[in-house]
Amino acid sequence: MRLAAFVTVTVYLGFVAWLTLRPVTAVWVSPPNVELFATIRSDLARGPGEAARSLGAGLALLAPLGVLLPVLGKRLGGSRFASAARTVFAGAMISLVIELLQSSVPGRVANIDALLLSTLGVGLVHLLAYAPLRSLLLRPRRPSVPRPVPRPQAISPGPTPRASGVSLAPRADARAGRLSVR
Repeated sequence: MRLAAFVTVTVYLGFVAWLTLRPVTAVWVSPPNVELFATIRSDLARGPGEAARSLGAGLALLAPLGVLLPVLGKRLGGSRFASAARTVFAGAMISLVIELLQSSVPGRVANIDALLLSTLGVGLVHLLAYAPLRSLLLRPRRPSVPRPVPRPQAISPGPTPRASGVSLAPRADARAGRLSVR
């Protein structure tokens, strides 16, 4: 299960890197946003439809990591708070790396609100999916229909087969010093 989660996380992060780190040809690029909630306020000022699309995209970008990262860890059976803290921290660090790399890509700018939204998306999905995921992966497995185990039967060796016309070989009798046939 962890191997499948590792492959899925790797492929997903490759897709996110391709999506967020491609150069964009633009005539004009806004400066990086380092003011907290500035982009969110401007999205809300554009109307509810544009705000829902923009904020939803920010929340959904890294949200699958809220499910995939706990599966990668060995402590899925741990406390909910500790798992949430580890997952949100890992999501925040991945988002920070993406935002820092975007500052070096032509046409892309770093945005503190994108970091906040993607981290919030990871945390929300983790909190919503942790309990069902834990019960699914840690439940005791019921054995399938029990099959009867064949018991070994005692095999009676019976009499040793003898070939007719063959006599026993002579044996040396140690006490008498002579050969004898039994």
